[in-house]
Amino acid sequence: MISNHFRLTASQRTALERLGLATEEDLLRYFPNRYETPAHERLIRDLQVGETVRITGEVTAVKIGRGFRTKLPIGEVTITDTTGQIKAIWFHQVYLAKKVPIGGLASLRGKVSERNKELYLTNPELEPLERLPDQSGSLFTSDQKAGELMASLLPVYPETKSLSSNWFYHAIKRILRSDYFSKITDPIPEEILNRYHLPTLETALIWIHAPRQESDATVARKRFAFEEIFLIQLDRARRRIDYQNQVAHRISTPAPEITSFIKQLPFPLTTAQDRAIKNILKDLDNEKPMARLLEGDVGSGKTVVAAAAAYATVWAKGEVAYMVPTEILAQQHFESFISNFSQLGINIGLLTGSNCRKFPSKINPRTHTAISRSQLLKWVANGEIPILIGTQTLIQKTVRWKRLGLVIIDE
Repeated sequence: MISNHFRLTASQRTALERLGLATEEDLLRYFPNRYETPAHERLIRDLQVGETVRITGEVTAVKIGRGFRTKLPIGEVTITDTTGQIKAIWFHQVYLAKKVPIGGLASLRGKVSERNKELYLTNPELEPLERLPDQSGSLFTSDQKAGELMASLLPVYPETKSLSSNWFYHAIKRILRSDYFSKITDPIPEEILNRYHLPTLETALIWIHAPRQESDATVARKRFAFEEIFLIQLDRARRRIDYQNQVAHRISTPAPEITSFIKQLPFPLTTAQDRAIKNILKDLDNEKPMARLLEGDVGSGKTVVAAAAAYATVWAKGEVAYMVPTEILAQQHFESFISNFSQLGINIGLLTGSNCRKFPSKINPRTHTAISRSQLLKWVANGEIPILIGTQTLIQKTVRWKRLGLVIIDE
């Protein structure tokens, strides 16, 4: 847990929970959204107004106070190197001035400003140091990972209340310097990593948080994108196996019945439509659940194929749910099914957020009529309306079926 390794305030705990970050791995998978070129290490005597720099030195003075007119809390630190000294000033962030005691070493990164001909750093980032950095100047250099964690790009993380990019930067740096990698296993097998020339999990995490060059970060992001798709595919494969191990009711319809239904259609089927219907009927007449995608251009006759499958299901005493994305499309399919089933005496229902209808009407068997939602749902539950067409309202808890045999989803 992150709380076991870091001293967190109550607001930081809340922020981490809001982001869904609970473990070290969660934190390492909180990736930067961009990178900046780190500020150049400079000597104090060489500083110029307007440039963003990084300096290191000894804290020789600390002052806490308030603005003379604004009364804003102000923290001030004087840092000294071998060439001179400069003040760092924070507004509303007085705690940063207390972060390093007098005599301690610190690294500051910020913009050089000038006032009354005196240079100072405005609201700089501050990091306590145990020793001065080596010649590489890398904040990511450590004895354990020397040569690996020498970042030349500075990661910038998405911020939230109480958690700045700088907090993530230092927290993740601390994890990378630990023995964390000895505790984790790469979810991608070595064989696949080699086949697609992907870096290991350890390398990818280092490259995405401490890239030496932009190409390192790009390669790391590609690896994590591949990992995401790879794990999704594994999950889908597992679900497919679980699904296929289930037992479904066989929907067996004699060929003459299907032939009779097709003959009463106002147009002959194409070869592709006929082949699709036969494949679907074969799947229905099986103890394994069917999961089939019917693909075709607009106007290619997919609805007719769906109607034939629906007829086979209804003939076998099953019920059909036909779900579409919009009310307009639901109305169109409802009318299309009426034209295909009008001579067969099969009840068809329409259920949307604003409309409930039934075919045929008791008053005029050649048309449909509006009915109450409660009455329609009652008939569906009793099995009196074997074909129900509608929007996402079909998957509400109030919709109950007697013997649902086929679900058709129009995407």
